[in-house]
Parts: sequence; C-alpha cells; structure tokens
Amino acid sequence: METTFTPFQSLLGGCLIGLAAVMLMALHGRVAGATGILSGLLWPADGTGRAWRGAVVTGMILAPALYAVLTGAMPVVTVTAPSMAVLAFGGVLVGIGVALANGCTSGHGVCGMARLSVRSIVATLTFMVATGVTVYVLRHVLTGGAA
Repeated sequence: METTFTPFQSLLGGCLIGLAAVMLMALHGRVAGATGILSGLLWPADGTGRAWRGAVVTGMILAPALYAVLTGAMPVVTVTAPSMAVLAFGGVLVGIGVALANGCTSGHGVCGMARLSVRSIVATLTFMVATGVTVYVLRHVLTGGAA
C-alpha cells in the first residue's frame, strides 16, 4: 500500500482547518472537534448552536462535490478493509476512544494542543502512538512485510 505525498494540498487543508478552528473559537467560544459538532447537532444539550453546527456538517458533506467542480473529478478514497464488519468494528473502537478521551483527534489535536491543554497533549500523543502501532502491524506484521 502506497501513501500519496501531497504537500500543497495538505498545507492548504491544514491552513483552512486552523483558520476555521480560530474563527469558531473567536466567534462562538467553541472548540472545533468534529465529534462534538456532530453530536451537538444531533443531540443538542441546550438547544443552541444548531445553525453553525449544521453549516459545518453540511460543509463536510458538500466539500467533495466542490472539489469535483474545481478539479473535474471526485476525490479518490480507497478503503482497504477486508470487510464491512472490520470497518464497523473499527468505527465502534473509534467511538469508544472518543468517549474515553472526551473528544476526538480534531478537538484535541488541533484546538486542545493549540491551547496547551495537558489532557489534549496526552490524548494526541496516545492517538499518534496507537496509529503508528496499528499501521506497522497492518503493513508489516499481518501482511508479512509486503507493504
């Protein structure tokens, strides 16, 4: 499995994510965590914030279509899981991790670390180590080092 190196697209995407996180904090006093935004839209605790949460989720859904209009092709996403059951299991594990960490990678990694939150720094380091171990095991242990 090869990972495509896209420095300019990655830099642009990172800048847009950073700008959006700063604007959300400045305008609404909220952390830009994708899981919190979605859960607050689906199950609002106080009934507020549905408009901006809806705009963010709508943007996430429509972004690939905008990409297609600008480039002439949909973004290519390749999922190499052996089955839908494995994907579902992975989704459940991610959900458990989000609940245990009180937030997702975007909330902790982008916003929490920018605020020098010790809890977010520890959570992000945990995410990164777990990701590294997972990729190593999937690419080199389970596949016999073929990747």
